[in-house]
Amino acid sequence: MTQLHALIFDIDGTMSDTERDGHRVAFNRAFAEAGLDWDWSVSLYGELLEVTGGKERIRFYLEQYQPDFEPPTGLDKFIADIHATKIKCFQQLAAEGAMPLLVGVKRLIEEARTQGVRLAIATTASRPNVTALLEHTLGANSPDWFEVIAAGDIVPAKKPAPDVYQYVLQMMNLEAQDCLAIEDSYQGLEAASQLGLKTVVTVNEYTQNQDFSGAILVLNHLGEPLQPFSVIAGDAGDASYVDIALVQRLHAH
Repeated sequence: MTQLHALIFDIDGTMSDTERDGHRVAFNRAFAEAGLDWDWSVSLYGELLEVTGGKERIRFYLEQYQPDFEPPTGLDKFIADIHATKIKCFQQLAAEGAMPLLVGVKRLIEEARTQGVRLAIATTASRPNVTALLEHTLGANSPDWFEVIAAGDIVPAKKPAPDVYQYVLQMMNLEAQDCLAIEDSYQGLEAASQLGLKTVVTVNEYTQNQDFSGAILVLNHLGEPLQPFSVIAGDAGDASYVDIALVQRLHAH
């Protein structure tokens, strides 16, 4: 039986509902600061989420919704400038407490630490955004809890490519069979599954109708002792919240 050595967390939509309440709002604030009247609604942002990566998302939006827009500078610089402003806006939102952690996330992370299960992050979010979210939800020193934080453009290809997970495994000197991933989207599940990483999925408003047939367990959230999860797919046995004991059983199955 292979022992579980590490949990690898996605960030956006997995640790916190950062997509709807963070990134979307931050993009809109960045547009306003640039004097643009663009507004990404909740429903439109759901469509844009099919494109992974913030700069890639802006480029897709321009191609599909603003084909006649002429940027004041070169397109690449314009997108980079908007994205830099958006990062600053996201950090402000994090400081304002706009993106609390989702049910069960803090408890599971703290339990992993006490039981010697290593922690890592694999995300397409930028490193400054990850740090801001962690510091304002888990505490100033919490980024140090994660042995590897693979974020942003650290690898050339973003999810659903497996590159970011491959990077984490290499940096931790672990094999896929040593770890379990926690994701919220089809793209994230696909990235993890290509390397053979077993994956638990917690869904949200944007991902609840995606195909998660490759996950070992699909839930509405990680749960708490007094706030049990609902199982969407898979077998959680008699568990009502995700703890290290359940994670180890899922990993060994």
